[in-house]
Amino acid sequence: MKRLKYIPLILLISFTVSSCSDFLNKLPENTIPSSAINYTQLSNMYAPVSGVYRIAESANPGLVHWMDYGIRGVRGDDLDKGSSASDQSQLTDIKLFHYNYASIQSFWGTNNCWNDYYGMIIDANSALAELDKFAANIPSTDATNLKLNLQYKAELRFLRSFAHLMLARVFGNIPILTDNSTIRTIGKSPVADVRAFINSEMDFCIANLEDARPNQSIHVGAVTKYSALMLKAKICADLAGSDNTSTYWDQVISATDQIINSGKFSLYPDYYQLFKKPGKMCNESLFELQFTDFGTSSGDIVEPDAFWAFQGPRGDQHGSPISGWGFMTPSQTIVDYLNSRNDSVRLKTTVLFTDTKTKGTNKYAVTPSNDTIWANSDGVKYFNGKAYLPSSQMTAGRTDYGENNNIRILRYADALLLNAEAKVRKGQSGDTPFNLVRNRAKLASITGATLQNVLDERRAEFACEWWGDRFNDLIRTGQAATTLSGFVVGTSEYIPIPQTQIDLNTNLGK
Repeated sequence: MKRLKYIPLILLISFTVSSCSDFLNKLPENTIPSSAINYTQLSNMYAPVSGVYRIAESANPGLVHWMDYGIRGVRGDDLDKGSSASDQSQLTDIKLFHYNYASIQSFWGTNNCWNDYYGMIIDANSALAELDKFAANIPSTDATNLKLNLQYKAELRFLRSFAHLMLARVFGNIPILTDNSTIRTIGKSPVADVRAFINSEMDFCIANLEDARPNQSIHVGAVTKYSALMLKAKICADLAGSDNTSTYWDQVISATDQIINSGKFSLYPDYYQLFKKPGKMCNESLFELQFTDFGTSSGDIVEPDAFWAFQGPRGDQHGSPISGWGFMTPSQTIVDYLNSRNDSVRLKTTVLFTDTKTKGTNKYAVTPSNDTIWANSDGVKYFNGKAYLPSSQMTAGRTDYGENNNIRILRYADALLLNAEAKVRKGQSGDTPFNLVRNRAKLASITGATLQNVLDERRAEFACEWWGDRFNDLIRTGQAATTLSGFVVGTSEYIPIPQTQIDLNTNLGK
């Protein structure tokens, strides 16, 4: 059974909120009596897990709200806010590290970000409690279902950990929430403790998840052992920072070696198509949020709210589905950087150009897929090419920007480059994994790759993607202050916790 078509039990016992509501003021309550759920029906045991995946693939709560991406991504030097100056102007303040506490703490977007991730965590905790009830009805002799129960718990703990990671990268010191009853009293944990918690959770996940690629999972697209190894590698790199002597780099090497040596993963050969329909759930994918229009011209659709439209070109698109809100545009800095490397494959993939031709007062370009991309009155020259799905790949009759594409989160390229970085930091050669990524982008191999070579490759490979890795890489390598205008060490790494949440739980203000 495909996960996206599952009607999840957890949705019946969850809660809904609007983008600006303060849902943490009201804890989720079961809307069906526990007596109505037969916990001896072990065939239904995956339902709570399926429900949390659907929440992850949603907004309010979930992982795909457009504003949350704006807050994560705008702080790096590869993306500008886009749109008009007055549209969501607080994103410009965040971009420039103007953390006026009164303004940012009261900004609906930061409260939305907090709500989305903690809402998902709350639902994951509720689903784990449901699995405990199923586990109580599994005979001790039923090894198969006992193992499945642990696997399903590991999937939930992975998703809960990923939400904690996103929160810690945005807000720094945050609560580690594993018990929903403590939501109004829990205090903040130091960001290092949050990372250590995620690292420990991944050890449980690695031990209990499927030994398969996500596209080979029984529930296609579910996280597996290798997803957890990838998240462990990323969190250990954060814990190590720029300390080359840290033993966390050994953990990065171990985790990424296991992914590489499994032989299950490979780079999708066409970097451009990786982010288009042909690249959905390919063998490079370690964690991907799935969406579908079921191949029909109308009717049911699973889509990520306005995640794609948020990034689409603004202006008169003359009836074309290639249009959107015009946010999160590639910066001139990243365009110049990719040009300076002669990195034409990544440039074509990452950047949609609008200023090549003129028709009347409008500037436009023809994309590599023959879609017309029109400029707009805001003067934006570039739009995010990784968010662009050619109209020729869309289902006939569907007209919303990016419809029927997936959101890539963890990729094998990240495993290869973290493996290379950790090995170089430890005085080993990282050339083999490093050059696999370069060669896919049609760039020549480098012998004796340095740490800066690897970091430069990360910058180019993950430019304009959605999880804020560029900003995080600058933080963990100590290069943010010399790269980002206005960045102040010790002040600019994290944005303040929303005042609404401090009002609900005064321990968050301490």
